[in-house]
Amino acid sequence: MAYDISEIVKLADKNDLKHFYFQFSDIRGTVKSVMIPRNRLERVLEEGVLFDGSSVLGYAAIEESDMRAFPDYDSFEILPWTTDGGRAARFVCSVYTPDGEPFLGDPRFALKRQLERVHKMGLDFFVGPEFEFFLLEQKDGKYVPHDSAGYFDFGPLDKGELVKKEIVNHLNTLGYDPEAAHHEVSPGQHEIDLRFAQALKMADRIITMKTAIKTVASKYGLYATFMPKPFFGINGTGMHVHQSIMDTDGEDNKFWDADDKYGLSDFAYHYLAGILHHAIEMSSIIASWVNSYKRLVPGYEAPVYISWANRNRSALVRVPAGVGLKKRFEFRAPDSAGNPYLQFASLLSAGLDGIERKLEPPDPVEQDIFHMKPEERLKNGIDSLPESLGEALHHLRNSKFMKETLGEHIYSNFIYIKQKEWDEFRSYVTDWEINKLLPIL
Repeated sequence: MAYDISEIVKLADKNDLKHFYFQFSDIRGTVKSVMIPRNRLERVLEEGVLFDGSSVLGYAAIEESDMRAFPDYDSFEILPWTTDGGRAARFVCSVYTPDGEPFLGDPRFALKRQLERVHKMGLDFFVGPEFEFFLLEQKDGKYVPHDSAGYFDFGPLDKGELVKKEIVNHLNTLGYDPEAAHHEVSPGQHEIDLRFAQALKMADRIITMKTAIKTVASKYGLYATFMPKPFFGINGTGMHVHQSIMDTDGEDNKFWDADDKYGLSDFAYHYLAGILHHAIEMSSIIASWVNSYKRLVPGYEAPVYISWANRNRSALVRVPAGVGLKKRFEFRAPDSAGNPYLQFASLLSAGLDGIERKLEPPDPVEQDIFHMKPEERLKNGIDSLPESLGEALHHLRNSKFMKETLGEHIYSNFIYIKQKEWDEFRSYVTDWEINKLLPIL
């Protein structure tokens, strides 16, 4: 909905709202928030919230630290799970400099910049995530999956079912249109799917949905984590992103062509080609943690090979069954631990580059790529995603395309932050090395 200050104030008093969260994210996707009491609402809606940018990872140096988080009025939402101490609402903010200019290090601004490109075409970018997470419990001081169930398993008295039901109820109250919730392949692993929405709105929803999932899980004595690969030997957690470009009303899907054998328009093929062409360069944004690459290994349904298909789930990009408005691309590499603003910005930028340059994708690969021999993949021109965050950062560092997509500030700060993470990780001596190598070396 479109709100102004007077409407927000009326709704706040009508619903007896006591507290208001003004939120934004750092480069990694961590949500930052300040709570404002009701008596300060009007002033903060008019002026925003001042904060120290030098204390937010990747934002600003000490000498240029003053920042202002200004709320997007249309992001106003009453949080259905906050009752203790008074009902609350949240706003998602964009970040500005003291001069009133958009802050170039704001991930939300990076997505807005890419969306402006598609808006100039009279179109909009829509996404729908399959959002996976683990529910864990503590036993003997360790986190372990709360159940031993598998894909689509159902336990009516299980805590996981209670958690999912309550989360879905909250998401419905918020108007997020959850479409499905089910147990995933691994023990303790679950998925909630949201109906597609405009990309900026969906990114805002994701940061709120993460809070909802963790809050409800905690209520039932469980810990929810979005860590991509918390356990060895079982499937990790992803966030498959379904994408389409439509007119602004969401009624005319530019990816659909009834006369094509795959139901795809030339516009769609160019978009797809851009995604495949830039997959390696944007890997460190799509899968942004050292642990992300423990998930992206062959054999666990995670896509590591750069290809596309209609039915084949070992491909990086899949075209799910559907016609008309349902025709879309499913990009399977992202994980829910990343920054959704930067993930969506990178995907859209890659697709638009394919459209602008009229790139052509290779033929679809419907065979199981996991079981192909290396020489067979080479013959078919199937490349692989990076095997580690370090390798992914190497490609990011050499990518003019990603520098333009993210902007100089985010690009350079992201590389600096993630290189420190990679250096710390690669210098750490693991139990595997001690157990395997120390006895024989």
